[in-house]
Amino acid sequence: MSPRLFFRTLAIAEAVTWTLLILGLLMKYVWQLGELGDLGVRIGGTIHGFVFLAYGMTAVLVGLNQRWKIPTIALGVVTAVVPYATIPFDLWADRTGRLDGSWRRVETDDPRDKTWVDRLLRWFLTHPVLLAVIFVVALVAIFATLLVIGPPGGDH
Repeated sequence: MSPRLFFRTLAIAEAVTWTLLILGLLMKYVWQLGELGDLGVRIGGTIHGFVFLAYGMTAVLVGLNQRWKIPTIALGVVTAVVPYATIPFDLWADRTGRLDGSWRRVETDDPRDKTWVDRLLRWFLTHPVLLAVIFVVALVAIFATLLVIGPPGGDH
């Protein structure tokens, strides 16, 4: 899977989960469906939260691979906070060539390939199963920690 496809998949998934969360909120607060509304928010919010984190981690991983500047990576992550903003960011990144190319598994003559971040990234990219396991374990650990802390705005 190319960086472009990986990023696009998570950008679209993040937008879809915004729809689930918004529908849950409408069920609870606009249509006042009681327990069904609570369930809608709980299910939509849980799915959205998980995909939100996965998208943020993906934006960092792809951004490092594609050599985005830190503000571009940060903007990519922040777009997950605004409903549906991951889609225009993905389109912009694609249109401007920021998603071109494959995973950087081999060192080149580029001086940026000599940094510890690039060496570590290349090492993980040459061990994709380990990278996937660490990605998923980190995602689950962050998600579980946030569940223990509680939902945004508290549990009413």
